[in-house]
Amino acid sequence: MGERVYVALGSNVGDREAHLAHARARLGALPRTRLIRASRVEETPPLGPVPQGPFLNQMVLLETELPPTQLLGELHAIEAERGRERKVRWGPRTLDIDLIAYDDLALDTPDLMLPHPRLFERAFVLVPLAEIAPERTIAGIRVRDALAKVDITGIHKLPPR
Repeated sequence: MGERVYVALGSNVGDREAHLAHARARLGALPRTRLIRASRVEETPPLGPVPQGPFLNQMVLLETELPPTQLLGELHAIEAERGRERKVRWGPRTLDIDLIAYDDLALDTPDLMLPHPRLFERAFVLVPLAEIAPERTIAGIRVRDALAKVDITGIHKLPPR
């Protein structure tokens, strides 16, 4: 069909599970796009200097014919549907949707960098990515090898629902 795309979901405000469920449903309903796989949901401590509650995070694999910038616009629209406001960097979020990798595309524009520039630093991204694609190589690095190099302290998988 199209390109294989990894998208990270996160929420730490309101009904976190409902926000993730909404994102999954909307992603799967995008034009010329299929949701192929989703990791289990995990609870993770927040990053950054802003005091806030823990996040629920998840990784999904999409197959899409949408070009990267159009897909990014759709992701931002889904965030906005759930009340996402971009006021405080690394602050609390109802819904955060990040485009992590778009097949093997390398892109560096003011609006979008692919693969995501902090992918290999973030356990909350690597843990669910390794669950659904441990052997996937992104920017020359195998996902499970990258996961072995990050601290996963504080990350807890939620039971399946």
